[in-house]
Amino acid sequence: MRHTHGSIEVVCGSMFSGKTDELIRRLIRATIARQKVQVFKPAIDVRYAVEKVASHMGSTYDAIPVEKAADIRSKLETDTTVVGIDEAQFFDPEVVTVSKEFAARGIRVIVAGLDTDFRGEPFGSMPALMSEAEDVLKLHAICMVCGDNASRTQRLVNGKPARYDEPIVIVGASELYEARCRQHHEVPR
Repeated sequence: MRHTHGSIEVVCGSMFSGKTDELIRRLIRATIARQKVQVFKPAIDVRYAVEKVASHMGSTYDAIPVEKAADIRSKLETDTTVVGIDEAQFFDPEVVTVSKEFAARGIRVIVAGLDTDFRGEPFGSMPALMSEAEDVLKLHAICMVCGDNASRTQRLVNGKPARYDEPIVIVGASELYEARCRQHHEVPR
């Protein structure tokens, strides 16, 4: 079943906020509706499975790992009506162009990713994707310090907050990161 109009949907938030679970929920609904779904993820993300998107809660969905966003074009099947892209912050800026092209062709594009990096600053192409999207959902985790809503990702090095000048991209999970609220998010300079 093809859509009458293409669109871009963005699911964003901090780590452990449920972004991939929400992406998978939307993909399953599209599958139930007999829509042809393809999912892509950055090849750099091998935390849980190479050919699946996987949430921290254990949900999975088959995915195609790609090195760069332009590779998604060549792997798109002609009858695909829904494209999922997980961990979009790790893709090069071409992910925005690819998403817009697909939406213009009538494809529903669902993108999930971190909106901010461990510093609390806009991450990769996520701000541009959010500005192009018809729908943006920002999810929150639980602050590991106080239990309030968390909107930040805290990177830890030997149990202490990572310094501002640390590399932006280090793929990891609960061994390196915690969800934090604004008050408890720390980035020493």
